[in-house]
Amino acid sequence: MPSGNILVADDDAAVRTVLNQALSRAGYEVRLTSNAATLWRWVAQGEGDLVITDVIMPDENAFDLLPRIKKLRPDLPVIVMSAQNTFMTAIRASERGAYEYLPKPFDLKELITIVGRALNEPKTKRVSEVDANAEDIPLVGRSPAMQDIYRVLARLMQTDLTVMITGESGTGKELVARALHDYGKRRNGPFVAINMAAIPRDLIESELFGHEKGAFTGAASRSAGRFEQAEGGTLFLDEIGDMPMDAQTRLLRVLQQGEYTTVGGRTPIKTDVRIVAATNKDLRQLINQGLFREDLYFRLNVVPLRLPPLRERSEDVPDLVRHFFAIAEKEGLPSKQIEQAALERLRRYRWPGNIRELENLIRRLAALYPQDVITASVIDAELSQPTASQPVEERAGDEGLTHSVEKHLANYFGAFGDNLPPPGLYHRILREVEYPLISVALAATRGNQIKAAELLGVNRNTLRKKIRDLDIQVIRSSR
Repeated sequence: MPSGNILVADDDAAVRTVLNQALSRAGYEVRLTSNAATLWRWVAQGEGDLVITDVIMPDENAFDLLPRIKKLRPDLPVIVMSAQNTFMTAIRASERGAYEYLPKPFDLKELITIVGRALNEPKTKRVSEVDANAEDIPLVGRSPAMQDIYRVLARLMQTDLTVMITGESGTGKELVARALHDYGKRRNGPFVAINMAAIPRDLIESELFGHEKGAFTGAASRSAGRFEQAEGGTLFLDEIGDMPMDAQTRLLRVLQQGEYTTVGGRTPIKTDVRIVAATNKDLRQLINQGLFREDLYFRLNVVPLRLPPLRERSEDVPDLVRHFFAIAEKEGLPSKQIEQAALERLRRYRWPGNIRELENLIRRLAALYPQDVITASVIDAELSQPTASQPVEERAGDEGLTHSVEKHLANYFGAFGDNLPPPGLYHRILREVEYPLISVALAATRGNQIKAAELLGVNRNTLRKKIRDLDIQVIRSSR
Protein backbone atom coordinates (compact mmCIF):
# COMPACT_ATOMS: atom_id res chain seq x y z
CA MET A 1 0.00 0.00 0.00
CA PRO A 2 1.43 3.45 -0.90
CA SER A 3 2.36 5.73 1.94
CA GLY A 4 3.39 9.34 2.28
CA ASN A 5 2.15 12.71 3.44
CA ILE A 6 0.98 15.02 0.65
CA LEU A 7 0.47 18.77 0.97
CA VAL A 8 -2.23 20.17 -1.32
CA ALA A 9 -2.67 23.90 -1.96
CA ASP A 10 -5.54 25.19 -4.12
CA ASP A 11 -7.99 28.04 -3.57
CA ASP A 12 -10.79 26.03 -5.23
CA ALA A 13 -12.63 24.05 -2.54
CA ALA A 14 -14.00 21.57 -5.11
CA VAL A 15 -10.50 20.75 -6.35
CA ARG A 16 -9.28 20.25 -2.78
CA THR A 17 -12.17 17.88 -2.08
CA VAL A 18 -11.58 15.80 -5.19
CA LEU A 19 -7.83 15.55 -4.54
CA ASN A 20 -8.37 14.67 -0.88
CA GLN A 21 -10.73 11.82 -1.77
CA ALA A 22 -8.57 10.43 -4.58
CA LEU A 23 -5.28 10.58 -2.65
CA SER A 24 -6.80 9.22 0.54
CA ARG A 25 -8.30 6.27 -1.33
CA ALA A 26 -4.84 5.62 -2.78
CA GLY A 27 -3.43 5.31 0.75
CA TYR A 28 -1.81 8.72 1.27
CA GLU A 29 -2.18 11.15 4.16
CA VAL A 30 -3.36 14.53 2.88
CA ARG A 31 -3.20 18.07 4.29
CA LEU A 32 -5.21 20.76 2.52
CA THR A 33 -4.86 24.53 2.35
CA SER A 34 -6.27 27.33 0.23
CA ASN A 35 -3.22 29.64 0.35
CA ALA A 36 0.50 29.76 -0.26
CA ALA A 37 1.39 31.10 3.21
CA THR A 38 0.15 27.98 4.98
CA LEU A 39 1.82 25.74 2.42
CA TRP A 40 5.14 27.53 2.94
CA ARG A 41 4.81 27.20 6.74
CA TRP A 42 4.27 23.44 6.45
CA VAL A 43 7.23 23.06 4.10
CA ALA A 44 9.48 25.16 6.34
CA GLN A 45 8.51 22.99 9.31
CA GLY A 46 9.65 19.90 7.41
CA GLU A 47 6.18 18.50 6.83
CA GLY A 48 5.08 16.61 3.73
CA ASP A 49 6.75 14.16 1.37
CA LEU A 50 5.26 15.79 -1.75
CA VAL A 51 3.50 19.03 -2.69
CA ILE A 52 0.62 19.52 -5.13
CA THR A 53 -0.10 23.19 -5.73
CA ASP A 54 -2.08 25.41 -8.03
CA VAL A 55 -0.12 28.21 -9.75
CA ILE A 56 -2.50 31.08 -8.99
CA MET A 57 -3.41 31.46 -5.31
CA PRO A 58 -4.84 34.46 -3.45
CA ASP A 59 -1.63 35.47 -1.66
CA GLU A 60 1.24 34.29 -3.89
CA ASN A 61 2.03 32.78 -7.25
CA ALA A 62 3.42 29.26 -6.98
CA PHE A 63 6.19 30.14 -9.43
CA ASP A 64 7.46 32.68 -6.88
CA LEU A 65 7.18 30.14 -4.07
CA LEU A 66 8.83 27.26 -5.91
CA PRO A 67 12.44 28.58 -5.82
CA ARG A 68 12.19 29.05 -2.04
CA ILE A 69 10.86 25.51 -1.61
CA LYS A 70 13.63 24.04 -3.78
CA LYS A 71 16.29 26.03 -1.94
CA LEU A 72 15.07 24.94 1.50
CA ARG A 73 14.13 21.35 0.58
CA PRO A 74 15.65 20.47 -2.81
CA ASP A 75 14.50 16.84 -2.62
CA LEU A 76 10.83 17.68 -2.02
CA PRO A 77 8.92 16.94 -5.25
CA VAL A 78 6.39 19.60 -6.28
CA ILE A 79 3.58 18.95 -8.77
CA VAL A 80 2.17 22.14 -10.27
CA MET A 81 -1.42 22.46 -11.53
CA SER A 82 -2.70 25.30 -13.69
CA ALA A 83 -5.72 26.35 -15.71
CA GLN A 84 -3.41 28.73 -17.63
CA ASN A 85 -2.43 25.99 -20.01
CA THR A 86 0.21 27.65 -22.17
CA PHE A 87 3.63 26.59 -23.36
CA MET A 88 5.30 29.09 -21.00
CA THR A 89 3.38 27.68 -18.01
CA ALA A 90 4.86 24.24 -18.65
CA ILE A 91 8.34 25.66 -19.23
CA ARG A 92 8.32 27.85 -16.12
CA ALA A 93 7.11 24.95 -13.99
CA SER A 94 9.97 22.80 -15.25
CA GLU A 95 12.64 25.51 -15.01
CA ARG A 96 11.68 26.41 -11.46
CA GLY A 97 12.13 22.84 -10.31
CA ALA A 98 8.62 21.37 -10.45
CA TYR A 99 8.60 17.60 -10.71
CA GLU A 100 5.61 17.68 -13.05
CA TYR A 101 3.14 20.09 -14.59
CA LEU A 102 -0.53 19.14 -14.94
CA PRO A 103 -3.00 21.25 -16.92
CA LYS A 104 -6.49 21.59 -15.49
CA PRO A 105 -8.72 19.68 -15.83
CA PHE A 106 -6.48 16.66 -15.19
CA ASP A 107 -7.01 12.92 -15.06
CA LEU A 108 -7.04 11.62 -11.49
CA LYS A 109 -5.54 8.25 -12.45
CA GLU A 110 -2.67 10.02 -14.14
CA LEU A 111 -2.16 12.20 -11.07
CA ILE A 112 -2.01 9.16 -8.75
CA THR A 113 0.53 7.52 -11.09
CA ILE A 114 2.70 10.66 -11.09
CA VAL A 115 2.51 10.92 -7.29
CA GLY A 116 3.67 7.32 -6.91
CA ARG A 117 6.53 7.85 -9.34
CA ALA A 118 7.62 11.09 -7.67
CA LEU A 119 7.77 9.50 -4.24
CA ASN A 120 9.93 6.63 -5.48
CA GLU A 121 12.26 8.26 -8.02
CA PRO A 122 15.59 9.96 -7.37
CA LYS A 123 15.15 13.73 -7.49
CA THR A 124 17.02 15.95 -9.93
CA LYS A 125 17.76 19.62 -9.54
CA ARG A 126 16.87 22.22 -12.14
CA VAL A 127 19.35 25.10 -12.14
CA SER A 128 18.46 27.53 -14.93
CA GLU A 129 15.44 29.77 -15.28
CA VAL A 130 13.62 31.46 -18.11
CA ASP A 131 12.53 35.07 -17.99
CA ALA A 132 9.37 35.20 -15.89
CA ASN A 133 8.21 38.22 -17.86
CA ALA A 134 8.64 36.66 -21.28
CA GLU A 135 5.71 37.62 -23.52
CA ASP A 136 6.67 36.09 -26.85
CA ILE A 137 5.06 32.65 -26.61
CA PRO A 138 6.47 30.51 -29.43
CA LEU A 139 3.70 27.89 -29.28
CA VAL A 140 0.00 28.62 -28.88
CA GLY A 141 -2.84 26.31 -27.86
CA ARG A 142 -4.58 24.83 -24.84
CA SER A 143 -5.90 21.60 -26.39
CA PRO A 144 -5.01 18.23 -24.81
CA ALA A 145 -2.79 17.46 -27.80
CA MET A 146 -0.75 20.63 -27.25
CA GLN A 147 -0.60 20.08 -23.49
CA ASP A 148 1.07 16.73 -24.12
CA ILE A 149 3.62 18.46 -26.36
CA TYR A 150 4.31 21.18 -23.77
CA ARG A 151 4.97 18.61 -21.08
CA VAL A 152 7.36 16.63 -23.28
CA LEU A 153 9.19 19.82 -24.29
CA ALA A 154 9.50 20.89 -20.66
CA ARG A 155 11.18 17.56 -19.83
CA LEU A 156 13.57 17.89 -22.79
CA MET A 157 14.76 21.44 -22.15
CA GLN A 158 17.65 20.54 -19.87
CA THR A 159 18.81 17.56 -21.94
CA ASP A 160 20.80 17.11 -25.14
CA LEU A 161 18.68 14.23 -26.38
CA THR A 162 18.17 14.01 -30.13
CA VAL A 163 14.58 14.76 -31.11
CA MET A 164 12.66 13.68 -34.22
CA ILE A 165 9.71 15.96 -34.98
CA THR A 166 7.10 14.61 -37.39
CA GLY A 167 3.99 16.25 -38.76
CA GLU A 168 2.32 17.57 -41.85
CA SER A 169 3.61 20.68 -43.61
CA GLY A 170 2.59 23.84 -41.80
CA THR A 171 2.23 22.31 -38.31
CA GLY A 172 5.12 24.32 -36.84
CA LYS A 173 8.02 21.87 -36.73
CA GLU A 174 10.68 24.58 -36.88
CA LEU A 175 8.88 26.56 -34.17
CA VAL A 176 9.15 23.53 -31.87
CA ALA A 177 12.82 23.07 -32.74
CA ARG A 178 13.49 26.74 -31.95
CA ALA A 179 11.61 26.44 -28.66
CA LEU A 180 13.78 23.47 -27.68
CA HIS A 181 16.83 25.63 -28.33
CA ASP A 182 15.66 29.01 -27.01
CA TYR A 183 14.44 27.62 -23.67
CA GLY A 184 17.01 24.83 -23.29
CA LYS A 185 20.52 24.51 -21.88
CA ARG A 186 22.06 25.54 -25.23
CA ARG A 187 20.12 28.80 -25.52
CA ASN A 188 23.34 30.87 -25.50
CA GLY A 189 24.69 28.96 -28.49
CA PRO A 190 23.69 29.30 -32.16
CA PHE A 191 20.56 27.83 -33.71
CA VAL A 192 21.32 26.71 -37.26
CA ALA A 193 18.69 25.29 -39.62
CA ILE A 194 19.16 23.48 -42.92
CA ASN A 195 16.37 22.26 -45.21
CA MET A 196 17.44 19.12 -47.06
CA ALA A 197 14.78 19.58 -49.74
CA ALA A 198 15.99 23.09 -50.60
CA ILE A 199 19.62 22.22 -51.36
CA PRO A 200 20.92 20.41 -54.46
CA ARG A 201 21.65 16.84 -53.46
CA ASP A 202 25.26 17.00 -54.63
CA LEU A 203 25.92 19.98 -52.33
CA ILE A 204 24.31 18.68 -49.12
CA GLU A 205 27.51 17.13 -47.72
CA SER A 206 29.42 20.36 -48.32
CA GLU A 207 26.61 22.37 -46.71
CA LEU A 208 26.56 20.11 -43.65
CA PHE A 209 30.25 19.44 -43.08
CA GLY A 210 31.98 22.24 -44.98
CA HIS A 211 34.71 21.84 -47.60
CA GLU A 212 38.36 22.55 -48.10
CA LYS A 213 39.83 24.76 -50.79
CA GLY A 214 40.01 22.82 -54.05
CA ALA A 215 37.80 19.99 -52.79
CA PHE A 216 35.72 20.27 -55.97
CA THR A 217 35.32 22.54 -58.96
CA GLY A 218 34.39 25.99 -57.73
CA ALA A 219 35.70 25.51 -54.19
CA ALA A 220 37.97 28.56 -54.28
CA SER A 221 38.36 28.74 -50.50
CA ARG A 222 37.57 26.84 -47.34
CA SER A 223 33.93 27.01 -46.27
CA ALA A 224 32.46 26.21 -42.86
CA GLY A 225 29.55 23.77 -42.81
CA ARG A 226 26.42 23.88 -40.70
CA PHE A 227 27.92 21.60 -38.04
CA GLU A 228 30.76 24.07 -37.52
CA GLN A 229 28.35 27.02 -37.52
CA ALA A 230 26.15 25.31 -34.90
CA GLU A 231 29.01 24.39 -32.55
CA GLY A 232 27.83 24.60 -28.95
CA GLY A 233 24.22 25.07 -30.04
CA THR A 234 21.48 23.29 -31.97
CA LEU A 235 21.44 22.01 -35.55
CA PHE A 236 17.96 21.63 -37.02
CA LEU A 237 17.83 19.15 -39.91
CA ASP A 238 14.54 19.90 -41.65
CA GLU A 239 13.02 17.50 -44.22
CA ILE A 240 15.49 14.82 -43.17
CA GLY A 241 13.70 12.33 -45.45
CA ASP A 242 15.17 14.14 -48.47
CA MET A 243 18.78 13.56 -47.40
CA PRO A 244 20.70 11.46 -49.97
CA MET A 245 22.17 8.13 -48.86
CA ASP A 246 25.83 9.25 -48.96
CA ALA A 247 25.08 12.16 -46.64
CA GLN A 248 23.06 9.84 -44.38
CA THR A 249 26.13 7.63 -43.96
CA ARG A 250 28.29 10.61 -42.97
CA LEU A 251 25.65 11.91 -40.59
CA LEU A 252 25.42 8.49 -38.93
CA ARG A 253 29.15 8.60 -38.22
CA VAL A 254 28.79 12.01 -36.58
CA LEU A 255 26.02 10.71 -34.33
CA GLN A 256 28.00 7.57 -33.47
CA GLN A 257 31.46 9.06 -32.98
CA GLY A 258 30.86 12.75 -32.37
CA GLU A 259 33.21 13.84 -35.15
CA TYR A 260 33.24 14.52 -38.89
CA THR A 261 35.59 15.48 -41.71
CA THR A 262 35.05 18.28 -44.19
CA VAL A 263 34.64 17.48 -47.88
CA GLY A 264 38.21 17.18 -49.13
CA GLY A 265 39.59 17.15 -45.59
CA ARG A 266 41.36 14.36 -43.72
CA THR A 267 41.51 15.53 -40.12
CA PRO A 268 38.52 14.52 -37.95
CA ILE A 269 36.80 17.44 -36.25
CA LYS A 270 35.11 16.96 -32.90
CA THR A 271 31.62 18.39 -32.71
CA ASP A 272 29.32 19.43 -29.88
CA VAL A 273 25.84 20.12 -31.20
CA ARG A 274 22.35 19.04 -30.34
CA ILE A 275 20.51 17.47 -33.28
CA VAL A 276 16.82 18.10 -33.87
CA ALA A 277 15.43 16.53 -37.06
CA ALA A 278 12.05 16.96 -38.72
CA THR A 279 10.09 15.41 -41.56
CA ASN A 280 6.61 15.32 -43.05
CA LYS A 281 7.33 11.96 -44.66
CA ASP A 282 6.88 8.40 -43.40
CA LEU A 283 10.50 7.41 -42.73
CA ARG A 284 9.46 3.79 -42.14
CA GLN A 285 8.13 3.66 -45.68
CA LEU A 286 11.34 5.23 -47.00
CA ILE A 287 13.33 2.58 -45.11
CA ASN A 288 11.30 -0.18 -46.76
CA GLN A 289 11.97 1.45 -50.13
CA GLY A 290 15.71 1.53 -49.45
CA LEU A 291 15.77 5.34 -49.41
CA PHE A 292 16.58 5.90 -45.73
CA ARG A 293 19.00 4.10 -43.43
CA GLU A 294 17.30 2.24 -40.61
CA ASP A 295 20.30 2.66 -38.28
CA LEU A 296 20.23 6.43 -38.85
CA TYR A 297 16.50 6.45 -38.15
CA PHE A 298 17.04 4.87 -34.75
CA ARG A 299 19.85 7.34 -33.97
CA LEU A 300 17.62 10.30 -34.81
CA ASN A 301 14.41 8.96 -33.31
CA VAL A 302 15.61 9.00 -29.70
CA VAL A 303 12.66 11.16 -28.66
CA PRO A 304 9.83 11.11 -31.23
CA LEU A 305 7.52 14.11 -31.15
CA ARG A 306 4.47 14.18 -33.42
CA LEU A 307 2.84 17.53 -34.07
CA PRO A 308 -0.91 17.16 -34.67
CA PRO A 309 -2.49 18.80 -37.73
CA LEU A 310 -4.73 21.76 -36.94
CA ARG A 311 -7.88 19.73 -37.70
CA GLU A 312 -7.01 17.54 -34.68
CA ARG A 313 -6.77 20.56 -32.36
CA SER A 314 -9.57 22.76 -33.66
CA GLU A 315 -10.26 24.09 -30.15
CA ASP A 316 -6.96 25.99 -30.47
CA VAL A 317 -8.11 27.98 -33.50
CA PRO A 318 -9.55 30.95 -31.52
CA ASP A 319 -6.31 31.37 -29.54
CA LEU A 320 -4.27 31.14 -32.73
CA VAL A 321 -6.49 33.67 -34.50
CA ARG A 322 -6.07 36.21 -31.69
CA HIS A 323 -2.33 35.51 -31.58
CA PHE A 324 -1.88 36.13 -35.31
CA PHE A 325 -4.04 39.27 -35.25
CA ALA A 326 -1.82 40.59 -32.42
CA ILE A 327 1.31 39.87 -34.45
CA ALA A 328 -0.19 41.58 -37.50
CA GLU A 329 -0.98 44.65 -35.39
CA LYS A 330 2.61 44.77 -34.07
CA GLU A 331 3.79 44.71 -37.68
CA GLY A 332 1.75 47.82 -38.45
CA LEU A 333 -1.44 46.30 -39.86
CA PRO A 334 -4.82 47.60 -38.58
CA SER A 335 -6.20 46.20 -35.33
CA LYS A 336 -9.03 43.72 -35.87
CA GLN A 337 -11.66 41.96 -33.80
CA ILE A 338 -13.52 38.84 -34.87
CA GLU A 339 -17.07 37.84 -34.02
CA GLN A 340 -17.87 34.50 -32.39
CA ALA A 341 -19.75 33.13 -35.40
CA ALA A 342 -16.70 33.82 -37.57
CA LEU A 343 -14.45 32.00 -35.10
CA GLU A 344 -16.80 29.04 -35.23
CA ARG A 345 -16.53 28.97 -39.03
CA LEU A 346 -12.75 28.90 -38.73
CA ARG A 347 -12.86 26.21 -36.06
CA ARG A 348 -14.95 23.92 -38.28
CA TYR A 349 -12.71 24.33 -41.33
CA ARG A 350 -10.35 21.41 -42.13
CA TRP A 351 -7.16 23.51 -42.62
CA PRO A 352 -5.28 21.37 -45.15
CA GLY A 353 -2.43 23.89 -44.95
CA ASN A 354 -2.46 23.75 -41.14
CA ILE A 355 -1.21 26.67 -39.02
CA ARG A 356 0.65 28.24 -41.95
CA GLU A 357 -2.63 28.49 -43.88
CA LEU A 358 -4.42 30.04 -40.89
CA GLU A 359 -1.64 32.58 -40.36
CA ASN A 360 -1.73 33.62 -44.01
CA LEU A 361 -5.50 34.03 -43.84
CA ILE A 362 -5.31 36.24 -40.74
CA ARG A 363 -2.68 38.47 -42.35
CA ARG A 364 -4.91 38.79 -45.41
CA LEU A 365 -7.92 39.69 -43.26
CA ALA A 366 -5.91 42.32 -41.39
CA ALA A 367 -4.47 43.85 -44.55
CA LEU A 368 -7.36 43.80 -47.02
CA TYR A 369 -10.60 44.26 -45.08
CA PRO A 370 -11.50 47.79 -43.91
CA GLN A 371 -14.01 46.82 -41.19
CA ASP A 372 -12.83 46.64 -37.58
CA VAL A 373 -14.81 43.45 -36.86
CA ILE A 374 -14.39 40.40 -39.09
CA THR A 375 -17.78 38.77 -39.60
CA ALA A 376 -18.87 35.25 -40.49
CA SER A 377 -19.78 36.35 -44.01
CA VAL A 378 -16.21 37.51 -44.60
CA ILE A 379 -14.87 34.15 -43.43
CA ASP A 380 -17.38 32.29 -45.61
CA ALA A 381 -16.24 34.30 -48.62
CA GLU A 382 -12.56 33.66 -47.89
CA LEU A 383 -12.91 29.94 -47.24
CA SER A 384 -14.98 29.45 -50.38
CA GLN A 385 -12.11 30.67 -52.55
CA PRO A 386 -10.04 27.77 -53.98
CA THR A 387 -6.47 27.87 -52.77
CA ALA A 388 -3.37 25.87 -53.65
CA SER A 389 -3.56 24.00 -50.33
CA GLN A 390 -7.31 23.36 -50.35
CA PRO A 391 -8.26 19.92 -51.71
CA VAL A 392 -10.40 20.16 -54.84
CA GLU A 393 -13.11 17.94 -53.41
CA GLU A 394 -13.56 20.34 -50.46
CA ARG A 395 -13.99 23.50 -52.55
CA ALA A 396 -17.47 24.98 -52.61
CA GLY A 397 -19.42 24.17 -55.75
CA ASP A 398 -16.77 21.85 -57.15
CA GLU A 399 -17.72 18.40 -58.45
CA GLY A 400 -14.45 16.92 -57.26
CA LEU A 401 -11.39 15.79 -59.18
CA THR A 402 -12.35 12.10 -59.17
CA HIS A 403 -15.76 12.83 -60.69
CA SER A 404 -14.20 15.07 -63.36
CA VAL A 405 -11.69 12.39 -64.33
CA GLU A 406 -14.47 9.78 -64.53
CA LYS A 407 -16.45 12.03 -66.91
CA HIS A 408 -13.35 12.64 -69.02
CA LEU A 409 -12.60 8.90 -69.29
CA ALA A 410 -16.23 8.09 -70.10
CA ASN A 411 -16.14 10.57 -72.98
CA TYR A 412 -12.76 9.21 -74.09
CA PHE A 413 -14.00 5.61 -74.20
CA GLY A 414 -17.25 6.72 -75.83
CA ALA A 415 -15.32 8.14 -78.77
CA PHE A 416 -14.28 4.60 -79.74
CA GLY A 417 -17.83 3.22 -79.81
CA ASP A 418 -17.85 -0.54 -79.26
CA ASN A 419 -14.05 -0.79 -79.64
CA LEU A 420 -11.42 -0.34 -76.94
CA PRO A 421 -8.81 2.44 -77.07
CA PRO A 422 -5.28 1.45 -78.20
CA PRO A 423 -2.89 -0.01 -75.56
CA GLY A 424 -0.95 2.35 -73.28
CA LEU A 425 -3.98 4.12 -71.80
CA TYR A 426 -2.48 4.39 -68.29
CA HIS A 427 0.56 6.37 -69.39
CA ARG A 428 -1.42 8.57 -71.79
CA ILE A 429 -3.89 9.57 -69.06
CA LEU A 430 -1.07 9.99 -66.52
CA ARG A 431 0.68 12.36 -68.92
CA GLU A 432 -2.55 14.35 -69.34
CA VAL A 433 -2.79 14.80 -65.57
CA GLU A 434 0.91 15.38 -64.87
CA TYR A 435 1.44 18.05 -67.50
CA PRO A 436 -1.13 20.58 -66.18
CA LEU A 437 -0.39 19.66 -62.55
CA ILE A 438 3.32 20.41 -62.88
CA SER A 439 2.68 23.46 -65.07
CA VAL A 440 0.31 24.97 -62.49
CA ALA A 441 2.74 24.20 -59.63
CA LEU A 442 5.57 25.92 -61.52
CA ALA A 443 3.36 28.90 -62.27
CA ALA A 444 2.29 29.16 -58.63
CA THR A 445 5.95 29.15 -57.50
CA ARG A 446 7.03 31.52 -60.29
CA GLY A 447 9.25 28.92 -61.88
CA ASN A 448 11.07 27.98 -58.66
CA GLN A 449 11.62 24.24 -59.05
CA ILE A 450 12.64 23.73 -55.41
CA LYS A 451 9.39 25.25 -54.16
CA ALA A 452 7.37 23.47 -56.86
CA ALA A 453 8.85 20.10 -55.82
CA GLU A 454 7.99 20.84 -52.19
CA LEU A 455 4.45 21.86 -53.18
CA LEU A 456 3.95 18.67 -55.18
CA GLY A 457 5.61 16.49 -52.55
CA VAL A 458 8.19 15.00 -54.93
CA ASN A 459 11.96 14.97 -55.04
CA ARG A 460 13.47 17.86 -57.01
CA ASN A 461 15.36 15.47 -59.31
CA THR A 462 12.09 13.68 -60.04
CA LEU A 463 10.48 17.00 -60.92
CA ARG A 464 13.37 17.91 -63.22
CA LYS A 465 13.01 14.61 -65.06
CA LYS A 466 9.25 15.11 -65.44
CA ILE A 467 9.79 18.64 -66.80
CA ARG A 468 12.25 17.27 -69.33
CA ASP A 469 10.17 14.23 -70.31
CA LEU A 470 6.95 16.24 -70.65
CA ASP A 471 8.74 19.10 -72.40
CA ILE A 472 7.32 21.68 -70.01
CA GLN A 473 8.46 25.26 -70.55
CA VAL A 474 9.67 26.78 -67.27
CA ILE A 475 9.16 30.52 -67.14
CA ARG A 476 10.80 32.26 -64.20
CA SER A 477 9.26 35.43 -62.85
CA SER A 478 10.95 38.18 -60.87
CA ARG A 479 7.66 39.37 -59.39
